[in-house]
Amino acid sequence: MEMSIYGSSREPLKHNPIVVMMGSDTLFARTNGAVTLGVDGMLVDVEVDVSYGLPSFDIVGLLDTAVKESKERVRTAVKNSGFKLKQSKVTINLAPANIRKDSSGLDLPIAAGLLAAYGLVSQERLDKCLFAAEMSLEGELRPVTGILPMVIAAREKGMKEVFVAPANANEALLVDGIAVYAPGSLAQMIAFLNGTEKLSPTEKTELQEDEEPCEDFADVEGQFQAKRALEIAAAGGHNVLMAGVPGAGKTMLARRLSSILPPLSREEALEVTKIYSIAGLLKPGSGLITKRPFRAPHHTTSAVAMIGGGSIPHPGEVTLSHRGVLFLDELPEFSKTTLEVLRQPLEDGHVTISRVHASLQFPSQMILVTAMNPCPCGWHGDETHDCTCSPGEIRRYTRKISGPLLDRIDIHIRVPRVAYKELVSTQKAEPSSKIRERVVAARAIQMERFKDQHIYCNGQMGHALLRRCCKLTKGAQQLMKLAFEKMDLSARSYDRILKVSRTIADLDHSENIEDRHVAEAIQLRNDVGLDIA
Repeated sequence: MEMSIYGSSREPLKHNPIVVMMGSDTLFARTNGAVTLGVDGMLVDVEVDVSYGLPSFDIVGLLDTAVKESKERVRTAVKNSGFKLKQSKVTINLAPANIRKDSSGLDLPIAAGLLAAYGLVSQERLDKCLFAAEMSLEGELRPVTGILPMVIAAREKGMKEVFVAPANANEALLVDGIAVYAPGSLAQMIAFLNGTEKLSPTEKTELQEDEEPCEDFADVEGQFQAKRALEIAAAGGHNVLMAGVPGAGKTMLARRLSSILPPLSREEALEVTKIYSIAGLLKPGSGLITKRPFRAPHHTTSAVAMIGGGSIPHPGEVTLSHRGVLFLDELPEFSKTTLEVLRQPLEDGHVTISRVHASLQFPSQMILVTAMNPCPCGWHGDETHDCTCSPGEIRRYTRKISGPLLDRIDIHIRVPRVAYKELVSTQKAEPSSKIRERVVAARAIQMERFKDQHIYCNGQMGHALLRRCCKLTKGAQQLMKLAFEKMDLSARSYDRILKVSRTIADLDHSENIEDRHVAEAIQLRNDVGLDIA
């Protein structure tokens, strides 16, 4: 049987028509694609079989809708790229077959495998290559999400080259040790693989980032205790609850917390970039994320959006804020279900989501910052405004937040109304840059302390590390004992106070935790003054 490949009528091929003789009943080829699984990439073996029989084009291997539809995109893209394949029975298997595939990036490896099966590309040339791109109906390569974890997985499997869409090139270049090619179309890629056209490995181009408004603590008048609490939270990675009357500056303070956090390390930046790549939140052509995330979901956010999920689980807000800040404004307005799902990620630093076909783990090591009014009307405890809420209404409002969730928040502070003299003061408040210097110095102490523990800050310490790293002076021990008995603390609350005390001591460059450090930590744990536990 003879099979001919002709140039399309729209754009004739530059080379002569190729005639391929089928010497056997079947032709077979294999290429390498990839999908994401959780926050990691997983390679997919794309097996293509072309045989005699009724013309058909079938893809098997537990497919999602995007992959099922790829056969129409691939078939049309191949035709419009200048290849006319004689109709045959085509079967494509995506292995492993027990993992659901949901990436349109499998278009390109399917097309490459199909052309290889017809003899248009050497199988040997494809063996050490990863292909990851969606295709338009004209054969142009389009970007897909999750390229960074895919390329990391390819490098770990010994791949030498990766072919991606031009818009994904910068992201793929974050991985060292693998050549990145970014052809504009399927026809250009096939010509390069056959040696009839030159294509150089892509070089990284710097993306001009948009200038964002600078949010600085120098803009916040007064609120010295709240600023001190957020400095401690930034230095040790502690969670914060702020309660205060409307207009006191709770949201303003929270949005400036990122400005005093230490810069992301290379390892942390790669973690964050992988997450945002999978979530499809990277800007086109962008590379490494260098700024710590700040997420502020609306109080109507569902539990699934908060924690992550779906038939093929995708990251939620707790994962999108990994290594950064998750800010929940108007905390009691969130549904109880949404708030309660935060308990595990706050305690463990990760979220495990189980589905029929897989159990996936998403990281969630963030600083949780929450803000709330003291009552429904907002004026409970204010000296100048009368509160119109009954005691029962106040209790119902504040007790929407469960005790176990509050137990996982290290710092509870009351944010008072700003005095008039502070608003009109001409004295400039301390800028974020000065506060950040102290935070970075304290984090450096913690990095040295935990260099063999795979954690980054005091807030991530477990009970065993607490006993080893939190050496209390005699006076500090007595004060802790008194606080434990008088405040009826749980074991978790006791550990949280110890962690905050350790951070305050680090800011003070003190090796041991002294009574003044413990006293400040206790005050920050019990400063709200509301019946919310």
